Amino acid sequence: MSDVRLTSLTSGGGCGCKIAPAALAEILAKVPRQYLDPALLVGIETGDDAAVYRLNDEQAVVATTDFFMPIVDDPYDFGRIAATNALSDIYAMGARPIFALAIVGMPLDKLPVNVIQDILAGGSSVCEAAGIPIAGGHSIDSVEPIYGLVALGVIHPQRVQRNSTARAGDAIVLGKALGVGILSAALKKGALPKEGYRQMLAITTQLNTVGHRLAETAGMHAMTDVTGFGLLGHLAEICRGSRLGARVAFESLPILPAVLSLA
Repeated sequence: MSDVRLTSLTSGGGCGCKIAPAALAEILAKVPRQYLDPALLVGIETGDDAAVYRLNDEQAVVATTDFFMPIVDDPYDFGRIAATNALSDIYAMGARPIFALAIVGMPLDKLPVNVIQDILAGGSSVCEAAGIPIAGGHSIDSVEPIYGLVALGVIHPQRVQRNSTARAGDAIVLGKALGVGILSAALKKGALPKEGYRQMLAITTQLNTVGHRLAETAGMHAMTDVTGFGLLGHLAEICRGSRLGARVAFESLPILPAVLSLA
């Protein structure tokens, strides 16, 4: 094991590395619109979790890519977290993942080979738990460590769950407790207690396999993966796409026990 702290090699961490929605909208504003194939059921219009392309009346392929810089210092845990996060986009569409490709960028002059191997092993363990192979990928020598997956899944075209199809009167159901971003920030500042790290790791490595079953549940109208933009950011996307408002009572939110004292 290396003495190098992975989080010390990065300017950001986890989904906190994302480009902010407003900045991304400005970047994309003048990008020419591409030809929209009628078989493309879900594209970039509503900032959904993955793209969906209809193959035939019974099958659609779901595709996404997600990668980021370390959110923790342990390389194996980093690999697990990054892979879990990438697969969550497939589950958020109601789909079942079928295989993945690895995205690897590592500062070879700063990280020993065994550390990089541990990162890849962590990601591989999550894919094995999901029942899918990592069938290939791409790697570069980069300034900061980056790891993630291209993930592909399948679903029936009529069971696709979008972030823009909520209906008036729908209840908001959260699959996990909130607060990972705060715990991650505390970790980088050296202020996260061991129990807080345990809570963060348990949440960030828990596969959202329930998404596939929820897609077949009557009354489920919309789903999304709450990650880098937080509950309010992702809820705002649902509201904009569905042309609805939402009411959230703070006291009703499930929050990880270690979060409030650090907030």
